[in-house]
Amino acid sequence: MNDDLLIARAVAALEPLGFKIMMLKQPRGAQRLRADAWLRITRDGEQIDYVVEAKRAVTPATMGAIVAQLRNTAHAANRPVLLAADYLTPPVAEKLREQQQQFVDAAGNAYLVGPGLFVYVVGRKLQDKRAAPRAGRAFTTNGLKLLFALIGDPELADKPQRAIAAAAGVALGAVPAILEDLQRAGHLLVADQHRRLNATKRLLDEWAFVYAHKLRAKTLQATYVTQNFEKWRHWQLDPKQVLWGGEPAANLLVGHLRPGILTLYTDRLPPRLIVEQRMMTAGPMATDHLVEIRKQFWGQTLRANDRTATVPPALVYADLLATGDGRCIETAQIVYDGYLARLLPAA
Repeated sequence: MNDDLLIARAVAALEPLGFKIMMLKQPRGAQRLRADAWLRITRDGEQIDYVVEAKRAVTPATMGAIVAQLRNTAHAANRPVLLAADYLTPPVAEKLREQQQQFVDAAGNAYLVGPGLFVYVVGRKLQDKRAAPRAGRAFTTNGLKLLFALIGDPELADKPQRAIAAAAGVALGAVPAILEDLQRAGHLLVADQHRRLNATKRLLDEWAFVYAHKLRAKTLQATYVTQNFEKWRHWQLDPKQVLWGGEPAANLLVGHLRPGILTLYTDRLPPRLIVEQRMMTAGPMATDHLVEIRKQFWGQTLRANDRTATVPPALVYADLLATGDGRCIETAQIVYDGYLARLLPAA
């Protein structure tokens, strides 16, 4: 199902609710805003103009990245954003409503709010399931790794492909096609045999969305519980081996979030740390004092350039969004403002 068909099916599902739908032309001056559609919804004499974004695979893990992207679009368009999805489960729909993100899906689930307008419909099942189109190479697993390396080190874009492959931790043969895909999408500019990353917050949010959907689950190696949870700031970590990610990394970067889960990125957790912090393997019902161990998915050269106690801010941002938790989504925006906005401006 392409985006136009997805939007058409989602919009058609609103009509039995008594709405009149009219597709609009792109407003003058909005050429830089890559919206999927513009429409006007009318009922009982009241109308709201929306910018529409089509998204598939809206799950608890990807919802945070989607909300961040849609808020950026709403600010740029100066009008509310309507999320058009293939199908939203009731828990995801409820989380979107908590974030005040309006939506409609092809099954007829909807959340709309405005002057003289309030609709909240959940629980409808999608009858016609169609396969989503294949993503470009930039958003395959190798593409995600390479793009992460470029976002973390934009100067890497103009280095030899062998250096890019080493930094990203991907095979050299995978690099040309990924760079070509990024260039075709306008994310990589090439002139006089020099490459330059042309990244914005939209690309960051797209990366965070696909990372949560395709790669993040594969990084989880183990989950522990620890009695030393509250003393995590005093843990002695060697940044050459272990880095803070997720909520503790956000706390170290912006001091805004008290961690509910401790995230560590490492290739191999030092046995010394397990003993010192009295870690025990978490049972299936454990919910408190959790420590999740995630595998570093980037290459040796990128790792060698890191001398901080945390993973790069882009990964902290993505991990926070992947929780789907409101306080983490709020903190992700603070991390973006403080560490990422200069290189990845909202556009």
